[in-house]
Amino acid sequence: MGTKCECGESPKLVFACSGAADVGAVADLAARKTTKDGAGKMFCMAGIGGRVPGIIETTKAASKILAIDGCPLDCVKLSLENAGFTDFDHLRVTDLGMVKGETDISDGNVAETAAKAAELLR
Repeated sequence: MGTKCECGESPKLVFACSGAADVGAVADLAARKTTKDGAGKMFCMAGIGGRVPGIIETTKAASKILAIDGCPLDCVKLSLENAGFTDFDHLRVTDLGMVKGETDISDGNVAETAAKAAELLR
């Protein structure tokens, strides 16, 4: 991290689980809220997995990277690491007390996760 991308200033990027489980949905919606609230910018996790050159380069230029996983499988964290990224913060929804298969995809759970994400992005 340290170079700038063609998008202007170095962004704070958020990559989120968008898996089929309820906690994956919470992770995804929290990343979207984090973007809407201006704390960071949700970016394309599939582009990391697919090694899309422009997405990889923009991610390299990020001032900060946050991975939000829904559960302990840590798919986002592992995908970033497999793409060569090691300098990032990691948030797991289940570490906030939410339980896979038992969590409401509610505004409250999304807000709690987004607040923790914003804290990590500061």
